[in-house]
Amino acid sequence: MTPASASFSSGENPRLAEFLGAGDELSIYRAMLLIRRFEEKAGMLFGMGLIGGFCHLYIGQEAIVVGMRLAASEGDQFIASYRQHGHLLACGADPLAVMAEMTGRRGGLSRGKGGSMHMFAPDYGFYGGHGIVGAQVSLGTGLAFANAYRDDGRVCVAFLGDGAADQGQVAESFNMAARWRLPIVYVIENNRVQPAGETEGAHLSQRGAAFDIPGEQLDGMCVQAVREGGERSIARARDGGGPYILEMRTERYRGHSMSDPAKYRRRDEGRIEHEPDPLERQREKILGSGLASEADLRKIDLSVRALVADAADFAAQSPEPDASELMTDVFL
Repeated sequence: MTPASASFSSGENPRLAEFLGAGDELSIYRAMLLIRRFEEKAGMLFGMGLIGGFCHLYIGQEAIVVGMRLAASEGDQFIASYRQHGHLLACGADPLAVMAEMTGRRGGLSRGKGGSMHMFAPDYGFYGGHGIVGAQVSLGTGLAFANAYRDDGRVCVAFLGDGAADQGQVAESFNMAARWRLPIVYVIENNRVQPAGETEGAHLSQRGAAFDIPGEQLDGMCVQAVREGGERSIARARDGGGPYILEMRTERYRGHSMSDPAKYRRRDEGRIEHEPDPLERQREKILGSGLASEADLRKIDLSVRALVADAADFAAQSPEPDASELMTDVFL
């Protein structure tokens, strides 16, 4: 089995190596900070009318995808829902191309066709954001089936929200994955604000029990807890142990989308059980261990902000797709 850190030192993905290095504490902090600042800027661009349609931000959940990316190896596949910008960045996609895609520009990852919700970058091991709730679970199970058929040693990591846990196709996917012992890890990002509240307090890690799929609940606000749980579950899947479910207990600090004022949330809700947030935890760890000073961390923040500003400028200046692109990549 390829060591988990190999992805970040092999040089096969320079952008990923730049942000995550070999998984050291400062690189982890920078990666989570990049996602946070990127999403904050995306929210601003949406408010300015530069991002059309819907825009679902990942603010507060950064530790999950960074921890899982650290746990994964080169060649493993990620697939996610429409809340996917952070997943793309953690997979090593260029922030400029991600932001340009969100604004529907020619310089985007999908040449402006995917927008905020439907980006696709298999060159980075990312097989989409998907707008249909739960769709990525069945597609990710198909990726895992292909991995098993080819016996290529790859593992698929399929991310879904708590609101998707009740979808019929999720249960069907669990059934097939268990039957064929497919190499897949289902990561339920339980931010516990599914509007109707059906999943509040539920142990979603046990949703696979009827299919004999084991699972565990993790603190999704702690990148180290996510990384360790990810390493265990991915290694198990790679070694033929079959599917596994990881429920990440997390918080998101914004509404469901930028169009959602989140009035259904109490003013005192959130950031209580999991204080402090993922970035603050990592920051305190770095300062407490003497790995860097406050001034060093401010410099990292400034460099990340500059990169995100460049991405926003590139997105705003990139031309819109030519009309000739309308029917490319379309199967008739």
